[in-house]
Amino acid sequence: MGMDSNASVDMSGNPVSLAANPHFGDSLNRNMIQSEIEGGVHLRDLPPRSMLSIETENRVYEVVVLGEETALISGHPEFCPAPAEVRINGSTWGGSMLKTRFLGRGMHLEFEHPVHRTIITSRIREIRAHT
Repeated sequence: MGMDSNASVDMSGNPVSLAANPHFGDSLNRNMIQSEIEGGVHLRDLPPRSMLSIETENRVYEVVVLGEETALISGHPEFCPAPAEVRINGSTWGGSMLKTRFLGRGMHLEFEHPVHRTIITSRIREIRAHT
């Protein structure tokens, strides 16, 4: 099942605010709103043991959520060929701004690996939840 790209509600059916933040610049506000429009999921909205497939431009990662910040991740032949416990930092637009504990289409997943340190993926194309 794919994530709904309709940004009016999140995965739990809660309304999503698309208002600009007056404390951020226009570019950052555009990116924040675009991430909500393109779809994604906040880790806080997923119960433990939720399973996701995250398709990036280069790979497909399999994720099992362990908690609000931690997950088992696999799918990279060098960094995580077998499930590795990682800390999910969130998603970026390729710069230093991080949308914490959020996995967003069109963004780069960032996670902390116990051996390889910070890993930043290619852009996320699709996020699918497994039942």
